[in-house]
Amino acid sequence: MSAPRSETKPLLHQIYFYLTAGCNLRCRHCWVLPEPGESRQGDAVLDPKLFADILEQAGPLGLTGVKLTGGEPFLHPQIAHLLGIIKDANLKLVVETNGVLLTPELAKAVAACRHPFVSVSLDGAEAETHEWVRQVPGCYQGALRGISLLVQAGLKPQIIFSLMRRNREQVEAVVHLARELGAGSVKFNILLASPRTEKLQEDEGLLTLPELLELGHWVERELTPSVDIPILFHHPPAFRPLNLLAVEKYKGVCGIKGIIGVLPDGSYALCGIGGYVPELLFGHAAQDRLAAVWNDHPVLQDIREGLPNRLTGICADCLLNNRCFGFCLAQNYYRTRNLWAPFWFCQEADAAGLFPLTRKRSNLNMAKDKQISGEFHERLASPICR
Repeated sequence: MSAPRSETKPLLHQIYFYLTAGCNLRCRHCWVLPEPGESRQGDAVLDPKLFADILEQAGPLGLTGVKLTGGEPFLHPQIAHLLGIIKDANLKLVVETNGVLLTPELAKAVAACRHPFVSVSLDGAEAETHEWVRQVPGCYQGALRGISLLVQAGLKPQIIFSLMRRNREQVEAVVHLARELGAGSVKFNILLASPRTEKLQEDEGLLTLPELLELGHWVERELTPSVDIPILFHHPPAFRPLNLLAVEKYKGVCGIKGIIGVLPDGSYALCGIGGYVPELLFGHAAQDRLAAVWNDHPVLQDIREGLPNRLTGICADCLLNNRCFGFCLAQNYYRTRNLWAPFWFCQEADAAGLFPLTRKRSNLNMAKDKQISGEFHERLASPICR
């Protein structure tokens, strides 16, 4: 018999809208578009009427913001209309884009929304590297132009840099470029598993775990203090130094319990990975009421009730598992078909003896046991005990 479900209904804080199933670029590492080397500009886009209906249903559930992503969100033929809906609803806005399709009008429309935050992908400090990653000539200048348009509109966009062997030597250079462009921060991402990154791995285009650990250590302890622009190396919180864990933007608190995704065809999903992992689809906005999906779908209920206590492997032993909740449940499931599997980065680090001992619950308990044992033996040796 299964345990009774909790009567407390969580708030739906944010919806991730995957507005398009297509993109104007062909990035080697994309985890949303599974076919390597193909442009899918003619694929599905989310119906604006459905978009507006979802937002209306989400209001009573606690919605405060949306994230627009894709594919490429600015490829949506009615993106300006969607931005107007978000502005009228007074919702916080997050956008993830490659920047190439931005226009002055779209940049201003984004800036007019409540607390807008825009991330622009830039995978190299020069055209050759960025365009090797993105596989479309001219997209480097397009990204720089998009960043400039956002800055001109009064925004401070974040630069997202996806780490791989080809661009690792440009980490510091892209930080200085971001500063020159007027960006507000730089985020370095470790690549997530997908059919495309599997091909990169076969070609030895991915950094190894020790290389990522070394690079993250250098970025956080040497590069970050030397520049006046915020930097986030996006690895699990267990690997971050204590001084960064005390800073809000570096805490690594996962919001998965308050988020749902909407795919371009209107399907509800855990996130974009639901496009090719059907088990992580929760219904369709045209047929299913959002409240029913959000409050009652068994996978969502399992996630809320199972995190962090049902996590396995090193994630079960990590003292920070109540912050990162396994770092990326969708990726963990994609790799193992187990929702509670540990994040690969942490599991491999633990197997190699590279996981920080000070972040392991078992090590803390062992240290306490040794302390208690030591105190006990000290008492036995005292004059009173003798």
